[in-house]
Amino acid sequence: MLSAFEYIISKQIQWARNRGLSLIGSGGEQGRPAYTHELPLNLFSPLANSTRTSFTQGNGNEIVSSSKSPAKMQAVHSSSALGVNVFQYWEIIRQVPIIASACGFCNKEELISEKIIFEEKFPIKGINRIPPNIDVVIHNLESSKFKRFAIECKFSEPYGSYEIKGLKSAYYDVDDLWLDIPELHKLARSISPYNTFSKYLDSAQLIKHILGLKTLFKKSEFKLLYLWYDVLGKEGADHRDEIEEFTRKATSDGVHFSSLSYQELIIILANEYRKDHSEYIQYITRRYL
Repeated sequence: MLSAFEYIISKQIQWARNRGLSLIGSGGEQGRPAYTHELPLNLFSPLANSTRTSFTQGNGNEIVSSSKSPAKMQAVHSSSALGVNVFQYWEIIRQVPIIASACGFCNKEELISEKIIFEEKFPIKGINRIPPNIDVVIHNLESSKFKRFAIECKFSEPYGSYEIKGLKSAYYDVDDLWLDIPELHKLARSISPYNTFSKYLDSAQLIKHILGLKTLFKKSEFKLLYLWYDVLGKEGADHRDEIEEFTRKATSDGVHFSSLSYQELIIILANEYRKDHSEYIQYITRRYL
């Protein structure tokens, strides 16, 4: 049986072959062919100017390429490409409330969501380190109860071979960061310096996102969604168990944290919007379901 990581990459390579796309390696001619020759070939629609600016200003170097190697986003299993393919469409056509409601943030009738920002930075009060870059952030009307809907997006990463890191002591040494989130404070201490809480869920990253959002907003003014690609088998089951345990800790602290698989989101969108957005729905369903 294929590992979860191998399954995702193989499925995406087959998608590319079905479209007649030739692929290159991470070093051009070197490495496993899993990257498109050009970035637009890996996307439903080319990067909008605002999207390109967001990724240029982010710390992930997702769209930086060279003569020897393609950009990270050119990987068919790229999490950032998946995020752009699902979310950018709604920003371009100015219907952000649709994707916000499909994510479970609000009802369809609540037309509060205005725009989508990718890779937005959220510096943490008292921490002099690279600020958290949140994959997708939906900005809402200033008058709305929730100022931001934030989304951490995962594709193949949880199932890769890299070790999930813990939280540096610099974070939990700033006492006033944690006054209203004691359960997450306990978790932060327990995963410093090594993360023994989770094998697939990057809990330290999620905690940093919460701290960054809490620096700008009250915890009652934002929602954070963990959006991940689900797989069958033990790896997927263990990942889901870790998500559920983190959710219990975050929600017990009054943080509006939830989770959703990409497959669930895509099915919601397909069921509701296939007729009016057929080309987009056909692309995401054929590629990611």
